[in-house]
Amino acid sequence: MNEPPRLPEGSFAAWSRDRLAVARRGADECGDVWQLEPGVYVAATAGPCEAVLHRAHDFPKAPSPLFPPLKRSSGTPTPEERSHAHAARMRGLRPQAVAARIGEIAPGTARFADQWPTDQDIEILPPVRHALAEIGVSYLYSEDAPTLLPFAAQLFLAREVLVRPSRWAWPRWIPTPARRFRTQQQVAFTDALRPIVHRRRSSGRLGDDVLGQMLQPSPHYGLLPEEAVLDTLPAITVATFETPSRAAGWILLHLARYPEAASRVAAEAALLPADPAATTSAHLDSLHYTDALVREVLRLYPPSWLLTRRAKRQTELADYTINAGSTVLVCPYTAHRDAREHTEPDEFQPERWLEDPDSPTKPGVFLSFGTGPHGCEGAALAMAMLTLLTAQTARRYHLSEPPGPEPGYQVATFEGLATVGLRLRATVRG
Repeated sequence: MNEPPRLPEGSFAAWSRDRLAVARRGADECGDVWQLEPGVYVAATAGPCEAVLHRAHDFPKAPSPLFPPLKRSSGTPTPEERSHAHAARMRGLRPQAVAARIGEIAPGTARFADQWPTDQDIEILPPVRHALAEIGVSYLYSEDAPTLLPFAAQLFLAREVLVRPSRWAWPRWIPTPARRFRTQQQVAFTDALRPIVHRRRSSGRLGDDVLGQMLQPSPHYGLLPEEAVLDTLPAITVATFETPSRAAGWILLHLARYPEAASRVAAEAALLPADPAATTSAHLDSLHYTDALVREVLRLYPPSWLLTRRAKRQTELADYTINAGSTVLVCPYTAHRDAREHTEPDEFQPERWLEDPDSPTKPGVFLSFGTGPHGCEGAALAMAMLTLLTAQTARRYHLSEPPGPEPGYQVATFEGLATVGLRLRATVRG
């Protein structure tokens, strides 16, 4: 959730013409790591990508969050308090916690499928984003989600404005219109969340959602300060639905393009409970082929296809000596198409994940959610949402693209791979 990389003007112009083609060509022609220009390197294959993401002491994640702590007269939370807030938040996002709440996630995916207008071409990403926002915000805040959902939508809009490509890399202290808008929406979200925190703490009914986990006193660091709770939630609120929405676009497109694969997903999904609220982690675990299809789409089109790290000190990476301050771009898109890790790497083959169920845990093989100390904390939630959304959609519909020589979407690449303007048609499955 950091601001996008600001490459020097020459390299940015080259990448902006066709970033994916440049990245792939660079990986094919230049090897595991290649120098884009002085001080800018690309880790393009599985091994170096895994190494950079795990070596956080050499290549730390950029320290400037998309939603930085708000400036207050009382001061901002200390780094230690922010670290404790992150640990508390993780209690509600770890795989075991997600598995226990599958029955709360599944109904939202079923509603999305139920509400899809049939027999007409529609732009699908907006309703996908709304459905996943309802699920994600509800997972974080339970009964308080309806109050916070409109503010979460504005946070997403602020994020979109802030990461929009620009010719200029303004210093972070300059209050550009996009940054002012971001701060306004962050303040509005915080103002809506604060009375909820007060009510829960005063009543003693903290809840078992992610917010409730953060309000629970810890035996290690006690009770989190209110500001530490408030400041850590805007970014994760947007993250619960923003990246999964990009991924869902690619998944639904593949259901349309590969009807036999969609039929296999539908056959698995037919065994899910008629009442989505009765869905359990055991039902989710039974969706073997659906999980494989989701992973295969995420392999081919990782929503976060380019991750930025900056060398903290001089170090070695592959055949290069990386000087302190240099930028290293980690490219899951090219790493996932490394023929040493995946046979026929450009082909859509969900079966590859069934043949070796342990392959997602092998180094460098699956980086769609990152890896190492700064891997995506919401990976388990995202996979549950996407797998159930895929199953419920294929269970009900055949999907198809509008006819025509050109695809009914555009590929956006700057902040993440997205199918902008994707239009699909749903026909009720017989």
